[in-house]
Amino acid sequence: MAERKPQADIAEMFTGRWSPRAFSSEPIKPSQLQSLFEAARWAPSCYNEQPWQFYYATADSPKHAEFVETLVELNQSWASNAPALIYIAGRNNFAYNNKTNPWSGFDAGAAWMSLALQARQMGLYAHAMAGFNRNSAMDFLGLDEETHKIYAAIAVGHLGDKNQLNAELGKKEGPSDRISTKEFAHKIV
Repeated sequence: MAERKPQADIAEMFTGRWSPRAFSSEPIKPSQLQSLFEAARWAPSCYNEQPWQFYYATADSPKHAEFVETLVELNQSWASNAPALIYIAGRNNFAYNNKTNPWSGFDAGAAWMSLALQARQMGLYAHAMAGFNRNSAMDFLGLDEETHKIYAAIAVGHLGDKNQLNAELGKKEGPSDRISTKEFAHKIV
């Protein structure tokens, strides 16, 4: 696996987090899932609304296969091996006044990152996916687009053998590099 080299001093959890597609079939314990959701619970949010909602199925659940079917075909090919699949959605409106919450997606993203970093701390990996059928996912979860938006599907588990992937995905399996901070951090003078 390629070593990631940060350009400044940061905690290893940031460079150690990446999104594999090869997952082993080793189950995740309920206590591990609870720890992931507990980490997400502590993410910051606008007005402390915590608008994120997590919906999950484990490999031993009768709904796991149905969850997999809501993903696009390419993601089905590898995510079906993950012992836990999660959808992260956000409530569209603030609870305190029922007005539109324009920060729901930003807050859900913070909760996702907390979950992903906690996964690494526990020796697990999390891979967020945009490749899912939104209508199928909304129906599967019984959500209404007036009240919720699904932001991502997430596969969670232990790292598996990249040889279980098709040749194209196998070539991509490994931590990717990042653009330089000079490309996105701009000092205003």
